[in-house]
Amino acid sequence: MTRPHVPAPEGESRVARPVIGLAVGRGTGPELADVFERVLGALTAGHPHGVAIERSPRLYHSYVSLRAERDVARIRALTADDADHYERFCRTRAEQGTEAIFRTAINAQSLYLVRQRLRAVKVDLLTDAGRSLLLVRDQAQGFYTGDNRHTPGEVIRTMTFSREITEAVVTYALRRARHAWPDGHLDRIVMAYKFHLLDGALDAWVADLADRLGIRIDLFQPDTVNRNLITHGLPDRTLIVAGNEWADIMHVMLLDRFGSGRQENHCTENVCLAPGPAGLVEYQTVHGSADDLAGRELVNPVATIRAAALVAERHAGSPGAVRATERSLRTLDERGVHTPDLGGRHSTTAVVDALLDCLDVPGSDGTPQDTALVGGS
Repeated sequence: MTRPHVPAPEGESRVARPVIGLAVGRGTGPELADVFERVLGALTAGHPHGVAIERSPRLYHSYVSLRAERDVARIRALTADDADHYERFCRTRAEQGTEAIFRTAINAQSLYLVRQRLRAVKVDLLTDAGRSLLLVRDQAQGFYTGDNRHTPGEVIRTMTFSREITEAVVTYALRRARHAWPDGHLDRIVMAYKFHLLDGALDAWVADLADRLGIRIDLFQPDTVNRNLITHGLPDRTLIVAGNEWADIMHVMLLDRFGSGRQENHCTENVCLAPGPAGLVEYQTVHGSADDLAGRELVNPVATIRAAALVAERHAGSPGAVRATERSLRTLDERGVHTPDLGGRHSTTAVVDALLDCLDVPGSDGTPQDTALVGGS
């Protein structure tokens, strides 16, 4: 169960000082961590007690930094160390009441070990021209999770699907759908999994859950979902619950189809479902660590800026932060203030400076936005 957000009584400010976690990976991670701290500080300046940032003491590896080790055993050890450390950081922050962590990109293998242990789902609400799609990506099980066993010239990867996790993911997805569309109208529920490789087990679990809940769930192979998307599009208010294998590859296509812009400008959230850290939300940029840009002041800060705005509004008592940030980003677009990847000539710092110069944040009384659940879109 996730920890529901309980708004303060009307007229009463939240007096506790919000604490936000920060985890930093190599590559451009340190630069983007600085961007996050600057923007979050500006957006939460009106909070009566300020906002504290608890930074993980470890600088986590990127895939590029691990490849430099050139030794499989050494890479395996560092991958495990990073996963163990980051898991402890997440659990500790959750135990101490932290609702949100911002994390820059780290090595995917370490990251998915943690997501498996914390039973994480990635959530993205995409909207465009009156249509909306809620994508809930199952990161807690499947082919992206699991363990590797090495023998000479061979890697054997073992992974698990379970009924318990499948039901937890679908149940949470339905809860998020009710939050996204409070009137209860949901056109379609689609699950995209490689279920034909599981001897009919996943089909049976989903069918039983749908019967118990009295709803229709369409379980499709990923290629069928793709064909339907190309041929018919998706109806408004479609909930897609997807295995990581399909959702990871298709995310950029869905961003394009729903007019949500470039992947480099996008951030998203991961919600923990495991007991203990349940409800902890991890925000991230969608782009990777961009090690080739490290230290060159060229990394695009827009996704990090948007993540800071979401954290400020949802978890740090700054209502209106997202709207104010989007308004400032539109101003930068109009002025042509961009990093080179977007066709501009500005450095990372110059973009952030320009954004902060035109940022007009509503006065904060310390009362968080009235959302139905922690991490709500």
